[in-house]
Amino acid sequence: MKERLIFALDVDSFEQAQSWVRLLHDEVGMFKVGKQLFTRCGPSVVQMIRDEGGEVFLDLKYHDIPNTVAKASIEAARMGVKMFNVHALGGRTMMKCMVDEVVHASQLEGFDLPIMLGVTILTSSSESDLHEVGILKPVVEMVPLLAALAQKSGLNGVVASAQELALIRAACGNDFVVVTPGVRPATASQDDQQRVMTPVEAIRAGSNYLVVGRPISKAADPAAAAREIVAQMSQGVM
Repeated sequence: MKERLIFALDVDSFEQAQSWVRLLHDEVGMFKVGKQLFTRCGPSVVQMIRDEGGEVFLDLKYHDIPNTVAKASIEAARMGVKMFNVHALGGRTMMKCMVDEVVHASQLEGFDLPIMLGVTILTSSSESDLHEVGILKPVVEMVPLLAALAQKSGLNGVVASAQELALIRAACGNDFVVVTPGVRPATASQDDQQRVMTPVEAIRAGSNYLVVGRPISKAADPAAAAREIVAQMSQGVM
């Protein structure tokens, strides 16, 4: 079950990242590298995690013209990341171009294909946030629509709140990967997340991977907190 737990490596230095990786690489299955850390440290932080025996979820949420996203995605795959993501709002042409180019490069160069994910609606986004940018459909309609579009474009799965999991499963089936951020143990603060679930609820709802950050990093004993979350995840298996 620990392979399904992803720790959000939301720090701003290589040294902090390395410290967390060394502390937690036996407790979690993957480390999420986001925009702040990657912008500060670049590919060296991905290499460090892999050298320390960890796997990487590169969470850069590419969203640009199709060729730019495809080329960036190839570079992500060449680094050996386990998974990476693009914004599904970039559209079918962008996503399909990316998948085709990454698969082609993998065949030519022999690197393993990563899990390619589409981001549906950020878990920090409320209905009013979406309305302000012209998305008038409710979240419960947008998430399965974007998930189905990602699947048709050849992606392996999506990043989405566990609260929309049943909708995604209905639209895309049980073999489609769902990575769930916004997971909080019942005793933890929601912080800036709007749509959250506990580890037990998320696994029971069918999440494949859970992303957890502050409930581990802010704990008095982060390694023990990670083990407790894994134990809670195990309780969600029916």
